[in-house]
Amino acid sequence: MKRFLLWCIRFYQKQVSPQKKRPCCRYIPTCSRYAVTAIERYGALKGGAMALWRVLRCNPFSKGGYDPVPEDPLTTLRRE
Repeated sequence: MKRFLLWCIRFYQKQVSPQKKRPCCRYIPTCSRYAVTAIERYGALKGGAMALWRVLRCNPFSKGGYDPVPEDPLTTLRRE
């Protein structure tokens, strides 16, 4: 499952994202880079949940900014 998710994200990064006229992500690192890091660090389930939460927060009403993958994902989920 982990490999499949990483493949999907990397496909998006290489094939879909370059077709967009301008960058859409309001965060650094981008949501797709965040997802890759989270899934590699925490696995498909926990990392995937963290990535989904990040994508849901990335919207036109969000301030965005620097938001790296946390060392302890539970503290982030409790804080939000």
